[in-house]
Amino acid sequence: MTADYPDKPTLSTSARVPVNAGPRTETPIVPRGSIAGHALVAVVAIMTFLAALTTGAVVLVLASASEWQSEVAREVTIQVRPGASRDIDAEVFKAADVARAVPGIGEIRPYTREESARLLEPWLGTGLAIDDLPVPRIIVVKIASGQTPDLATLRKLLTERVPGATLDDHRGWVERMRTMARTAIVGGVLILVLVLAATVLSVTFATRGAMATNRPVVEVLHFFGAKDSYIAGQFQRHFLVLGLKGGMLGGGGALLLFALAGLLGDWFLGTATADQMAALFGSFSIGRLGYAAVIGQIVLVAAVTTWTSRQVVKQTLATIE
Repeated sequence: MTADYPDKPTLSTSARVPVNAGPRTETPIVPRGSIAGHALVAVVAIMTFLAALTTGAVVLVLASASEWQSEVAREVTIQVRPGASRDIDAEVFKAADVARAVPGIGEIRPYTREESARLLEPWLGTGLAIDDLPVPRIIVVKIASGQTPDLATLRKLLTERVPGATLDDHRGWVERMRTMARTAIVGGVLILVLVLAATVLSVTFATRGAMATNRPVVEVLHFFGAKDSYIAGQFQRHFLVLGLKGGMLGGGGALLLFALAGLLGDWFLGTATADQMAALFGSFSIGRLGYAAVIGQIVLVAAVTTWTSRQVVKQTLATIE
């Protein structure tokens, strides 16, 4: 007697449920959340922040120097030195009349004896008896807008008609300001070059570390026919993202700092400290040129990061046979 058993279900090969079935995701060659990647973002952010601060400072210095030069260039100064048996007040008015006769001269303002004494108070103190000192009297001569007077002629007329009168066109101050502006530009360019060099070195070490960590995967892809451009592109995109993150963090922090400095300057407007700072650095506004320069540095740092990683990967792949 045989027992009847119900039919047992059988699993065919095509009916088997695959193990670990689920959506397939593409795993990148370079891990995105590695410690080295975070460290590189921090380094790039610091470098970009320093470069942006330097660029903003250079823009402020150039703007202030340009404003100083324009103000100084619009004025000249006549000094009338006192002499024995000479009426200094009459000599001052005579020098002013000589200056008014020269075409292109605008406003003329002779300083009084009391005003001349107040100019010396920061160095000699109050209560100064100016009559006891051979202090020259000053005449501030403003050049008319859009005019270029013949200062050589004015200097010659003063020498001939007013003994002891000299003309100062402030060329020394203008030249010092130009030298300061050139020095600021050169210093800013040198700092930017150093920042880019440090970024290249950091990206080089980070790329080599990533290649060493993922070398087995890279070798397998290489031996199975993956093109070098494909492998390099994986690293290039990875370090492009890191460079953009670091650049935006550093550059954004610098822009925020400049914006905060501008707000603080407006807040303390009218105080003695704010007036001194405004005289040196202006309104702490770097303007469109400064913002465009900082944004350009962010893009430049990201481009340098990407280019460096690609070159390192290509050099490494060339050693794999």
